[in-house]
Amino acid sequence: MLETSYPTIQSIFIASEASIAMRSIDRIEAIAEIGLENDRYALGIGAFSTTAVGKVRDITFISQAAIDEANSALAQMNEPSYDGSQTRRNVVLTNISAQDLNDLVGKQFQIGDALFEGTELCNPCKRPAKLLGRKIFMQVFENKGGIRAKVIQSGVLNIGAKLVVL
Repeated sequence: MLETSYPTIQSIFIASEASIAMRSIDRIEAIAEIGLENDRYALGIGAFSTTAVGKVRDITFISQAAIDEANSALAQMNEPSYDGSQTRRNVVLTNISAQDLNDLVGKQFQIGDALFEGTELCNPCKRPAKLLGRKIFMQVFENKGGIRAKVIQSGVLNIGAKLVVL
């Protein structure tokens, strides 16, 4: 990366149960091959925990740039905007485009002491749309819904931590 600024964690969100609002936290333990401490998927009680067994749901990332792009499209349609928690993604990153984040699928990256591998795109689904009663979610986040990643090595994540591609 030639840029002087690295992608950094802007916000972290977890939900201790399926369907409840995501809550913002400043730091959290990412646990190898499990996920984020006290998050619904690490606890095995997320909405999709029992579907697609074997699918990695340790942690999800989305770029703030993607949220801004979606909100710009929503503004043109006179629709209310989304905040990071409403995307149902765990980590919002700044200083990275939606495409550059998507490109981390199949790559390893580190944030603090935690090591991750991007496993797949986290395409927009009906879940956030249903919970918020706004079907437009899937349309405005097309190709910018973020990624899922596997936690390879445990470590603490906190606001402001830098993402480094290995």
